[in-house]
Amino acid sequence: MDYYKQEFVDFLLESNALKFGDFTLKSGRKSPFFMNMGELNDGEQLKKLGMAYAEAINDNFGRDIDVVFGPAYKGIPLAAATAIQFHELFNKPVRFTSNRKEVKDHGDTGILLGSKLKDGDRVVIIEDVTTSGKSIEEVMPIIMTQADVEIVGEVVSLDRMEYGSDKTKTALEEVSEKYGIKTTAIVSMRDVCEVLKSRKESLTSTIQSIRKYYEQYGPEGRKNIV
Repeated sequence: MDYYKQEFVDFLLESNALKFGDFTLKSGRKSPFFMNMGELNDGEQLKKLGMAYAEAINDNFGRDIDVVFGPAYKGIPLAAATAIQFHELFNKPVRFTSNRKEVKDHGDTGILLGSKLKDGDRVVIIEDVTTSGKSIEEVMPIIMTQADVEIVGEVVSLDRMEYGSDKTKTALEEVSEKYGIKTTAIVSMRDVCEVLKSRKESLTSTIQSIRKYYEQYGPEGRKNIV
C-alpha cells in the first residue's frame, strides 16, 4: 500500500470520520461502516485532506490538470484545500471551482463559484464518497455547458466497493462506464481492512461484519472483497 494511503486510513480512523457500528444509509442498506466527512472541519484536518486528494490526483492523472471541481456543497472546501496542497506538493498552480445550487444573478453571476471554466481546461472532479453517482450526474451537464473542457476523471475519498444500480459493478465503475472517464479513490475499503488487520487491538468482529456486508452488497463475482 502506498504510504499516503496508509496515512489517510489512519487519519480517517483517528479523526472518527470513518466509523464502525450499525448505520442505515440513504439507500436503506444496513451498513457496518459509515464515512462522515463532516467530522473533518478544522484547518489541520482540511490540510491533510487536501494533501491526500492531491497525492491521489498526481498518482492517477499526473500534473497536467488545470481545474479541481468540487460539487456543492461538500465539494467546495475539498476543491479549495486540494488546489492549495497540489501547489504546495508539486509546485503546480491549479484553479478550483464548484457549482452553486442556485444561479446567482448579481455581482459574481452564474452557476459557478470560484474559477470560471475555459476552453481546453483539463478538469478533475473530487467528491467525498460516491454511492449512487447522483451528484456527478447533476454537475456533468453544468461543467460541459460552461466551456469546451476535458473531464480527466473523478477522485473520491473512499471507495465503498459495493454495487450501485447494476449488481455487477461498483458505483465508481458505473460512473466510469457511463461518462467514459477514469474514476478512482484515495483509499478503498480493502485498504481500510488491511490497516485494521495490522492493528494490535482486536477488530475481528468489525472485519467479519464488513465481509458479511459484501456478501450481500458486493458486486456479483466479487464477494470476497476483504
